[in-house]
Amino acid sequence: MSLVGRDLEQARVQRLLADARDERSGALCLRGAPGIGKSVLLDHAVSIAEAEGMRVVRGAGIESDYELAYGGLHQLLFPHLDRLDALPAPQAAALRCAFGLAEGDDANRFLISAGTLSLLADLAEGSPLLCVVDDLQWLDQGSAEALLFAARRFVADPIAVLFAVRETSLPFATAGVEVADLSGLAATEAARLLDDHAPELAERMRSRVLAESGGNPLAIIELGSARLAARDADESDPAGQVGPLPVTRRVQEAFRHQIVELPDPTRRALLVAAADTAAPLATILHVIESLGGAAGDLAPAERDRLVRIDSRITFRHPLVRAAAYQDAPLHRRIEVHRAYAEALRADADADRRAWHLAAATTRPDEAVAAELEGVAERAWHRGGAMAVCAAYERAGRLSADRELKARRIARASQAAFDAGEADRAARLAAEALALTADAGVRADAIYTRGAVEYERTSPRADAELTLEAAALVRDTDPERAALTLYEAAHAARHGAAHDLLRRAADLMRGFTPPAHWAPVVAALAGWAELFAGRPERAVGPMRDLHAAAGGGGHDLMRRITAGFGGLMIADDDAVIAGTEDMLAVVRASGALGWVPYTLNVLAVARLLRGEFADARACAAEGVSVSDELGNTTESLAHRSVEVWLHAVSGDEARCRALAEEVLPRACARHRVNAEIAAWGLGMLDLSARRFGDAFDRLAHVSRGPAGRDLLVRAVPDLVEAAVRGGMPDRAHGPLAAFGHWAEHVDRPVATGLVLRCRALLADDADADALYAGALRLHERHGGPYERARTQLVYGEWLRRRRRRAEARGHLAAALSAFERLGARLWAERARGELAAFGERGDEPQHSGPLTLLTPQELQVVRLAAGGHTNKEIAAQLFLSPRTVGHHLYKAYPKLGVTGRAELAHLVSSSAPVAGFPDTGHDD
Repeated sequence: MSLVGRDLEQARVQRLLADARDERSGALCLRGAPGIGKSVLLDHAVSIAEAEGMRVVRGAGIESDYELAYGGLHQLLFPHLDRLDALPAPQAAALRCAFGLAEGDDANRFLISAGTLSLLADLAEGSPLLCVVDDLQWLDQGSAEALLFAARRFVADPIAVLFAVRETSLPFATAGVEVADLSGLAATEAARLLDDHAPELAERMRSRVLAESGGNPLAIIELGSARLAARDADESDPAGQVGPLPVTRRVQEAFRHQIVELPDPTRRALLVAAADTAAPLATILHVIESLGGAAGDLAPAERDRLVRIDSRITFRHPLVRAAAYQDAPLHRRIEVHRAYAEALRADADADRRAWHLAAATTRPDEAVAAELEGVAERAWHRGGAMAVCAAYERAGRLSADRELKARRIARASQAAFDAGEADRAARLAAEALALTADAGVRADAIYTRGAVEYERTSPRADAELTLEAAALVRDTDPERAALTLYEAAHAARHGAAHDLLRRAADLMRGFTPPAHWAPVVAALAGWAELFAGRPERAVGPMRDLHAAAGGGGHDLMRRITAGFGGLMIADDDAVIAGTEDMLAVVRASGALGWVPYTLNVLAVARLLRGEFADARACAAEGVSVSDELGNTTESLAHRSVEVWLHAVSGDEARCRALAEEVLPRACARHRVNAEIAAWGLGMLDLSARRFGDAFDRLAHVSRGPAGRDLLVRAVPDLVEAAVRGGMPDRAHGPLAAFGHWAEHVDRPVATGLVLRCRALLADDADADALYAGALRLHERHGGPYERARTQLVYGEWLRRRRRRAEARGHLAAALSAFERLGARLWAERARGELAAFGERGDEPQHSGPLTLLTPQELQVVRLAAGGHTNKEIAAQLFLSPRTVGHHLYKAYPKLGVTGRAELAHLVSSSAPVAGFPDTGHDD
């Protein structure tokens, strides 16, 4: 089809290619109805790119391959697998597994996505690259995810990515990629196209074609040609008999009419080709011959330009294939699929054979179901979650035994959830539950329902369901029971549902978990004790978890449990060290699903230590990755942390705007982090001297459902607000509970906070020693923010006692620290104290240079300063090496440096960022 019109779309494509040649990456998705001209625009882009010397990699979704794990990537990238050795080893191994070139369990979907990004970036090293994928909606889910993942992350690479996707009633999601919606041609352009293809059409018929085609180029050409052919043959108008159908149906009817006119052997040969459009020509011809046909049967279809034949058979348009397949009677389609199954006997064709058998099977058949189960297991090893789901579900449908059907449907449900198909997962889980009374299968299905509810409604709903699952298997399957109790406890904690956490602890009593689970189960039971106000029973098992041995996947569960638990008992430094190491592990292994949870722990730990720039970097990446994964709950959790960080920076407008947006949803989705945001609002009021408002907010946080979680750390702010607001009596109760907690967690930072609070409430005879004791601890432990807060209140107390020299020293130190931290309102408060003291505070100083960087720039700078190459940084952050270089290029002038050597010196005294090698802490 020639390109007529589309001036705006052509300009967008040309701009995309020009940007790529100038090392500005971009991606564009062309969306529209079948026949609207998407493929023609792709051809146009390819011709321009080739003329400009760009490398082109091109693929297309094939409907018959939709269930084959990574079939789309295989088609697109297989010719370039000689470059795999240039990729980071885990990514190369994952791609080899995905393509069936190696055995192993290395092919998780995120490593495959990262490998796709790295391979495309490597292809662009020699010359700018255009990556083109037509019919993206028919690519298998794993391939589509990998390509979209890569397209979103290219920034400074000479790469243009161009997709085409069919417009459907349920739009194909291309989040993060610009979309150009193609509508019908303008009237003058439509008329020109029709005149080019059917110039002899009578005016009445010409007007009808233009009216009924809706400007769809394919419809204009095919309906015009069909009516011209009908006139020449003295037949009635074939499209006119269709009546008021959508344009796509009209075009397909036109193709169907062409196919009906073909000889019967040709129609059967087209059916064979349509039943497996990805099959090599030799296989298609073999199947045609096995059904009594011959290669020559395709000649009439080739003559009429319905197909193009080379090493494969390509239909002129997907609607031709649809007409050839869908118009054939059922018995013919079954016959063809059986013939394919007979032809595909090689081990490499096992998956195709199984799917052809399934297509030829109309009633339960255990042999076919078992072959499909094998497909599912192979797809699992290749990392194709949606392919796993499809194979298990079809295997379940063909299972003659009810229990086997339930087990397969339950596994399909879990795979659907892993693939991000929550609705399908919930439907399949409900079906599995209706089929069986088997406790293990029911527990698995309920567990999946809980995971769905975590995202759909709340962590509480997840905890309720997973407790039900745990009760089913506690006495018969310790491994499964430990996993479900782990999930229930974490969900209950995130939702601040302490009644459910107590139920989980009750189930843990008398339960003997497997050895590798025992420390985790004991620590989770400790959580319940802590939230019940008994830290003396909680701290031991929670702290023991840090030292417990772990391995494999259970090690991640141990570490994340230790991380969240450590935040509750003021083990900030141990949390940072352990969780940084965990983040390095999950980055290296490509376990991207763990990244938001790990960053959540690190963001809060950094926040509590006063390392605000690094906390912002953690939270920003946490939001980005959570949104990438569709994990709304974790995205809200990280954005709640950002509310606190905006508060401490004194950015009141952004803080309140974000809180207004996030808090209503976060309260239902992640109550603990919603309370962190509420704490931030109270702390904002406190720093601005709105002591009454601060007390009200902070009292609500302290009395709230997360008050004995890490939100216990808000109590010192509550005490200060009460004292400054003239309500000291209202501070004694919260301080007593805080002191009980601090006594048993026994950490210097907590002890220092208790001393500071007691100093605020003490008379002059005792206050001095209490302040001095708090400051001694905070000078060595707890980070710069708590030290500055202690210096501020101590300096305020000294000023009011007219101890000018001592007061000025502490207030000046506090002011300097707040300015370095970017805590503007706290700095203003310290400056105001100095001014009221009769001293002129120094002019406002800029915060430290690292605070000038964006979160992504800060992450890259930290790694570069640690001696990592751009390629190594790219592998850790799921970026391309050029994008890493782009971030460094932008960071250098902000920092006033010109190279890596200067970076190392600049950041040597700064705290390490999440996921990077630890330089040590002295707590």
